[in-house]
Amino acid sequence: MTRRSGDEDVTTSQDVTPPQHLMDPREVTDWWSTGVSRIRPGEILLRGYPVEQLIGRLSFAETIWLMLRGELPTRTQGRLLEAALVAAVDHGPQAPSIAAARMAATCGLGLNNAVATGVNLLGDVHGGAGQQCMRVLTELERAVAEGADVDDAAKDLVAEYRATGSHVPGFGHRFHPYDPRRSPLLDLVGAAVADGEAPGWALRAGTALERALAEGRSRPVPMNIDGATAIVYSELGFPPELGRGLFVLSRSVGILSHAWEEKSGGARIKGPIPRRLLPSYEGPAPRDLIRPEGGEGEKSEKSGESEKGEESTNSPDGAEGA
Repeated sequence: MTRRSGDEDVTTSQDVTPPQHLMDPREVTDWWSTGVSRIRPGEILLRGYPVEQLIGRLSFAETIWLMLRGELPTRTQGRLLEAALVAAVDHGPQAPSIAAARMAATCGLGLNNAVATGVNLLGDVHGGAGQQCMRVLTELERAVAEGADVDDAAKDLVAEYRATGSHVPGFGHRFHPYDPRRSPLLDLVGAAVADGEAPGWALRAGTALERALAEGRSRPVPMNIDGATAIVYSELGFPPELGRGLFVLSRSVGILSHAWEEKSGGARIKGPIPRRLLPSYEGPAPRDLIRPEGGEGEKSEKSGESEKGEESTNSPDGAEGA
């Protein structure tokens, strides 16, 4: 309905046509439906537990377990998870992720950017071996379930990797002849297996791989942090992809610590090596630029010179000077 008011037409609310199809409110609220948390005014539930009941009573590692798995861990499970997280927290500036974070901090970036720079370097080559090792352990366990002896299956797997010139993920270290993080973690897993609180299959598979890699060598190939944490996370029932996620979570603490230290030092724009050391150069020796003869540019320049005559040849602003 339209009524006239002065020179204007005014449309009343009676003329507004309601939408033909209204969206069900549940379609909106279910868009980001989640079983992880419920947040309402004055209420924070984490997997159903009021956060005020968790604060001061649950460790950070136990909270990580709760958030990822949905239920509280046993004390042994929480202790194993915490041990693995502590073991992988840092490996110094020689680790690319930490070096990159420190360089980012010297470029004036905020801590969030510096940490993100370091974390983004954790991929398949640097940071992904734990996830890859968890898959290898699962492969060995599958072979054992089909009737193979674990040591024979480990030898076959090592032979396959050697035939392709590949490294078995989780073993060998470019820095440590023996990784000091290996034995404490495996001892904790062994104790949990003995107490019936861990199945033991990943520990058997991992140590069988270690024996197979050492066979026929004067120096054994050490299990590294990726192999040790792969055993822990596999025994705890985490899928391989979460194994990598947990490593990233752990190493983020070291990355943050190094970024903060570098930022607090006040140095600016530190490169990968000290300023007075220059990277080796393997390119051509220094050479003068000599333009090829006969190009289109040469033809046009010569044409212009012939039109200007001798005067242009003596001009300081001629083509040669330009």
